[in-house]
Amino acid sequence: MLKPTTVKDALHSESAQDTILVHGWVRTRRDAKTFSFLELNDGSCLKNLQVIAPATLANYTDVQHLTTGASVTVRGKLVPSQGQGQKWEVTAEDVTVIGTADATYPLQKKGHTPEFLREIAHLRPRSNLFGAVFRTRSRLAFAIHRFFQERGFVYVHTPIITGSDCEGAGELFRVTTHDLANPPKREDGLIDDAKDFFARRTYLTVSGQLEAEAFACALGKVYTFGPTFRAENSNTSRHANEFWMIEPEVAFCDLQGNMDLAEEFVKALIREVRTNCAEDLELFAKFVDKELLARLDFVLERPFQRVSYTEAIELLKKSGKQFEYPVEYGTNLQSEHERYLTEVVFKCPTTVYNYPKEIKPFYMRLNDDDKTVTAMDVLVPGIGEIVGGSQREERLDVLEANMRRHGVDPKDYGWYLDLRRYGTVPHAGFGLGFERMLMFVTGVPNIRDVIPFARTPGNAAF
Repeated sequence: MLKPTTVKDALHSESAQDTILVHGWVRTRRDAKTFSFLELNDGSCLKNLQVIAPATLANYTDVQHLTTGASVTVRGKLVPSQGQGQKWEVTAEDVTVIGTADATYPLQKKGHTPEFLREIAHLRPRSNLFGAVFRTRSRLAFAIHRFFQERGFVYVHTPIITGSDCEGAGELFRVTTHDLANPPKREDGLIDDAKDFFARRTYLTVSGQLEAEAFACALGKVYTFGPTFRAENSNTSRHANEFWMIEPEVAFCDLQGNMDLAEEFVKALIREVRTNCAEDLELFAKFVDKELLARLDFVLERPFQRVSYTEAIELLKKSGKQFEYPVEYGTNLQSEHERYLTEVVFKCPTTVYNYPKEIKPFYMRLNDDDKTVTAMDVLVPGIGEIVGGSQREERLDVLEANMRRHGVDPKDYGWYLDLRRYGTVPHAGFGLGFERMLMFVTGVPNIRDVIPFARTPGNAAF
């Protein structure tokens, strides 16, 4: 039985083939006197495969009625193309129509706005742009696993349902099986969480970090890669309520080692797409961001600058620039500040470290100055923060004090404190937002357009 060949493999064939079988969707059809041209795409690559369908086909009338979006199977010969811009084409000996598409098919051969395509998220992967985006997403996901596996990391699946708020921001989605119209109540009138499915309040995870720490303190080097959730009512182009995070955690590692790993990781991912997604990157550079390739190479070729938070604040203050968000010590850096540091001040990727303890979570290691913690953020041109992490607080008494200072009850984190009671070690890790990285390597400016089916406030249609 003849096995099908992908369009990508057909276009890269080293020789002609007497018999070839291809499947795909019709992008365009145009008719000549004695044959029809079909442009066929199966999603394996950006380019289409041209099919010559002769009028001698038994079902040629059906072929002449094929419209954009129809699916077909073609059997024929792979021969050198007579047209320009392509090496091979298929001379069809049989065209089987699998599924027709009528005039209501919304992806016609014309420009479509990202906003319109979000309304047909189930069909937008068939467009050139989104086919390229999701092929790149797939390749980048593969590269993440390869990076860590080649360095001896263990892949850990941390829970999606959790009882803890790692970030302490309170922006969590509640998980419950209570009858919301009539939940069980305690004597004091409050909802009885003990009668819920997990016998306590539970949420969708905002991070797998705390659980990853437990595994790092046993297996040495681990990483997570999975979905995370934030119940943040934000409609910016950089925020989504469901997104994917990569979170490595390394035992016997300090802040310097953490920064080294993060910078090496970012460069490795950029190098992956530059090497293996060239065709799709060309589309992004032509239609999405004309400066994309230069910016990616810019990050690859330059060492990352490192600057303390205190120094960064002083540099921003001395710049004389009027920022939308005023710069003051003790406030979080905003995207405009981060981009100014990378694009104007240092003109290269920048890692900012040692943030004030008041603006960072309880688990970050307190520095000897008793004012700052070993936090670090990797900033890149065009995006701002792409990685956030820290050395974790490994001293039991200091961690308990940090918790109390942040209003966190140590009793709720007994298992986490055990990691400091039993063979504690310095350890560090970071989180990289997968979609933020995709935005950076594709130039696509909206996070909704690098997620297959985006979840944002008021939007869960697919």
